[in-house]
This record gives sequence, C-alpha cells and structure tokens, in this order.
Amino acid sequence: MSLQLDHRRRAMLAEMGVHLPEAAVRITEPESGPATVVARPAVADLSWSALQQAVAGCEACTLCQQRRHTVFGTGAPEPSPGEAPPVDWMIVGEAPGEHEDLQGEPFVGQAGRLLDNMLKAVGLQRHAQQAPGGRVYITNVLKCRPPGNRNPQPDEVARCEPYLRRQVALLRPRIIVAMGRFAVQSLLRDSVADIESQPLGRLRGQIYAYEGVPVVVTYHPAYLLRNLVDKRKAWADLCLALSTASRPQG
Repeated sequence: MSLQLDHRRRAMLAEMGVHLPEAAVRITEPESGPATVVARPAVADLSWSALQQAVAGCEACTLCQQRRHTVFGTGAPEPSPGEAPPVDWMIVGEAPGEHEDLQGEPFVGQAGRLLDNMLKAVGLQRHAQQAPGGRVYITNVLKCRPPGNRNPQPDEVARCEPYLRRQVALLRPRIIVAMGRFAVQSLLRDSVADIESQPLGRLRGQIYAYEGVPVVVTYHPAYLLRNLVDKRKAWADLCLALSTASRPQG
C-alpha cells in the first residue's frame, strides 16, 4: 500500500498531531511529482531483526531526542541471523538508566549486578545458551532513558508497549518476571482492574498472564538496593516463577 503525500500535506498532518513514524513508513523521492510514502509492516508483523532495527530508529516520542543508545534487550544468543533467541525466562524492567543508556544494555551497574546474582540463584545466567534454570532474556518496557531517570510517562509507555508485545510474541517464554511498578502496570493493564492504584506488594504471590504467558510480579533490583529487607520477598517471587516455569506446557 502506498500514500501519495507531498511535503505540504505531511506538514498539515503534523499540525493535526498525525505523525508517520520512521518505523512505519518508507519515503521515496521520485524525480518529479509528490513524495511516495510506502507503508512498512506493522510492529506486530516484524521479524526479530526488523524489530531491532525499528527500535534503534524509533522516534515515536520525545525520549529519542536525548538518548545515546536505545536498549532493546539482551540474553541468550540468537540461533541464526534474524531469528528470535529461544528463551525460557523473560525479565521485564521499567526503563534504561544512565549506565544502560551509555552501554545499550539493560540492567547494568549495581542494580544489574544484583539482578545477575538473583538469576544465578535460580540457575539462570545472562548471555548463556545453556544454564541449569534455562535461557533468559532481559528487557525493559521503555527502550530509551527518561531524562534524569524520572518515572516513565503514560504516553511513553503506550508508544513503546507494542515493541515489548512483539518481543513476547517472538520469544514465547515460559515465564515473565515483571520487575517494578511500571513494568507491572504495563503488563497487567488489561487483566487487573485499577492497576495504577494497586500497591506492588499486594500484587505479589499470584500468577497473572500477558499474551498467554504466565507473569510473576516482583520488586525492581534498584528498589531492593534501598530496601534490603524485601530481598526475602523477591526470593519468594523467584521461587514462584521457577515452579511455574517448570510446569509442563500444553
């Protein structure tokens, strides 16, 4: 499908708040006549490699203006070019911080070291193709760092969520561990009433679902660094995730 839009019409659409993001369209400039805008596949149709490229070039919200790197995710090595890595666990955090923005990888720095230790305790290891507890993939709801590490805004979460949804669809993990309030709200928005007003501690200890995948709720490692007493609760959450992931699928 193609749309014939000259620059004037594109400017008019922009004034009305209608934007054609780079990830959704390709613009070709013919030798004469109006520009041709050729629609690219929707996010829900992208392959793994195409999804990575879409995130890398995303300009859907203003977070793109200050980022150094997008943070797509990290985990088990891809089996072949363009395919999603097969995983058993998917860890979903909230948003990149300063270190993540610099390195282009989620959960680095002190919080990342704590996460790695938590995963090691249940037999998981970042980047490992084979580990006792299975293979893990780590990502965030937002793929760009909010300025000053502020909380994600609802419109930013809404614009980034299709990328996360597609990651889940391609990875098909056995379990998702949602770490932190904004990850929990994004993943459970359609299944838990008044999710924004629910304290995270009250949501723990249950099995939810996102796109047909079981979800366990727990605290973000950065929170645990400030609240050491809740590490015991986080361990219980990981044990719940481990027992859920170990159940036969069918």
